[in-house]
Amino acid sequence: MKQATIDLLRELTDANGVPGYEGRIAAIMRAHLQHIAQIDTDNLGSLIARMEGASARPRVMLAAHMDEIGFMVKLITEDGYVKFANLGGWWDQVLLAQRVVIETAKGPVTGIIGAKPPHLLSDEDRKKITAARDMFIDVGATDRAHAADELGIRPGDAIVPWSPFEALAGGDRLLAKAWDDRIGVALAIEALQALHGKQHANTVYAVGTVQEEVGLRGAETSADAVDPDVALVLETAIAGDVPGIKDEESTVKLGGGVTIYVLEGSAIPNLRLRDLAIGICEERGLDYQLTVLQRGGTDAGRIHQHARGVPSLVLGVPCRHIHTHAGIISAQDYETSLKATIALCEALDEKTVASLTA
Repeated sequence: MKQATIDLLRELTDANGVPGYEGRIAAIMRAHLQHIAQIDTDNLGSLIARMEGASARPRVMLAAHMDEIGFMVKLITEDGYVKFANLGGWWDQVLLAQRVVIETAKGPVTGIIGAKPPHLLSDEDRKKITAARDMFIDVGATDRAHAADELGIRPGDAIVPWSPFEALAGGDRLLAKAWDDRIGVALAIEALQALHGKQHANTVYAVGTVQEEVGLRGAETSADAVDPDVALVLETAIAGDVPGIKDEESTVKLGGGVTIYVLEGSAIPNLRLRDLAIGICEERGLDYQLTVLQRGGTDAGRIHQHARGVPSLVLGVPCRHIHTHAGIISAQDYETSLKATIALCEALDEKTVASLTA
């Protein structure tokens, strides 16, 4: 993997941006694309980078959501502990003892998620998963005034997992927070950069959407702004190559290549676009995997319903430990996904896009 790509992935994942607080991620996208594309935003904050090709149509939308799962300050107790609300889908079991950063007007405040210690629980309660409502964040404050007045913590402040980017196992495996969906944002940025200067027979829009993790909201407004003829949603995919996952649950593996969604919880892909992607991968010798995700949804759920309907397909980079404080991806899978994305953009000319719904 090129050092420039490593640097981009580090920059995107180390930056914080929970739903509604995606400004830093939008700024990174803007910095990388403003010299090669026209930049716009919708009124929710989704960033839209337009690169004109040889033809104004078709409009190809590359959508990737900028937000990551996180939390929001709900209240501060009299003793100075922070109670929090979830932003996005968390499994309570993964929260305890994790470091987080509270983003206040006075600067970042580090804390740790805690709960009543097991030594003080009854035998019956020790067998149960502690609910998020019974947890708190300990920032070391002595009381509410210390937390609020001196540290600057207040309700509404964003809370983000602390998990810096790191290369593992010789460099192919990359550990970081927020792969869902900074990996898609990176793909959109690098795909547009790769297409710059080429005579692609369409206009390509790289779109960083907002508030996907709380209801696919930016996908709806940005689709209204772009009015796409076809959409590729760039995402993660749940890797099933960890203990306890059966083949009927997921056959996706790190190192297996780009993942093509044949079903996800909010959309069934356009079948001809799906087959086009498979054909391109086979022609170019790109490793690919097919996946079915019956629960959960992606931005395709809103985009494919825009206006009279938009042929859409989700491409995913396999990721282990999704929706936790940190995940692991394969650099090789990222590179394969990027090649597939670029190839699809180049193939989606007026005749091909028209054939998707003919």
